[in-house]
Amino acid sequence: MGTKSRDTSKTAEKHRDIKAQAERKTRGGKENRAPAPSTKKTKTGDHQHPETPFPERQLTKPGLERDLDPRPQFLAPTYTGSGKLRGMAALITGGDSGIGRAVAVLFAREGADVAIVYLCEDADAEETRDYIQAEGQCCLLIRGDVKEPNFCKQAVEATVEKLGKLSILVNNAAFQQHVDAIEDLTEAHFDETLKTNLYGYFHMAKAASPHLGSNCSIINTGSETGLFGNDKLLDYSMTKGGIHAFTKALAANLISRGIRVNAVAPGPVWTPLNPADQSPEQIRDFGKSSPMGRPAQPEEIAPAYVFLASPSCASYISGAILPVMGGPAP
Repeated sequence: MGTKSRDTSKTAEKHRDIKAQAERKTRGGKENRAPAPSTKKTKTGDHQHPETPFPERQLTKPGLERDLDPRPQFLAPTYTGSGKLRGMAALITGGDSGIGRAVAVLFAREGADVAIVYLCEDADAEETRDYIQAEGQCCLLIRGDVKEPNFCKQAVEATVEKLGKLSILVNNAAFQQHVDAIEDLTEAHFDETLKTNLYGYFHMAKAASPHLGSNCSIINTGSETGLFGNDKLLDYSMTKGGIHAFTKALAANLISRGIRVNAVAPGPVWTPLNPADQSPEQIRDFGKSSPMGRPAQPEEIAPAYVFLASPSCASYISGAILPVMGGPAP
């Protein structure tokens, strides 16, 4: 089943224009210098995850997961569901790929039906739907732009109508574009980042809250940049710090209704977001400076969302920012 809003191609084209302008400014000045790469190779978990160097590849914004090499790992083959979310319905923004896709698959494996909001990446969204249905759950695809409050309201209403309820909201959609200097950060770029990453979370939470009740939850995707900053992601870091504060404030606002609000703050994760943003040379060593010497795979982040969404696991947790960064904080 699926539903679509008005054409979102203009937003995707705006993202590509912002990227092109940022790249022109980078080429006109000093090139970005990546952090000194780590030389250690760390294996954790029970199966192999790709390590740097990655193939030098760049995606066209907003980026399709199917075009990434290597493909992000999201199926979590050793994760066994136990009905933690049985009978629930989840709405995930940015659920077509990356972290959102991995969360959607594990939510379905735990027994939840899932609605996915995505901008315009139809092929990725349809593939994600196939994996959710393979887990035996219903999936609703909703195409649209979270910057628009009316769309967010419609997305929530469509979810409740098709899935019968709303139990979990995952705010995950994001816009990101590196620039070298604050002078290179245009008003259009700054506005797009704030409208997507902050306004989008606010619009979705406001639309969803009337449908949520006891044992329901909102989970926001934060970032290590919201905790420590990033000198090439001034606007993105600002929004992620704002998301962390919004999480704590909204948790206090909704606790009397039994609605829990938490956030996950990942480090570098292998998703379409960065290859659609940075140069092929930068992507080659993406995540190499992390404590484990590699970026996370989406399947390594998704269990944190299951934990926070599950009343059996996190009934006494609200207002938390859960870091998943591959090691101790810097």
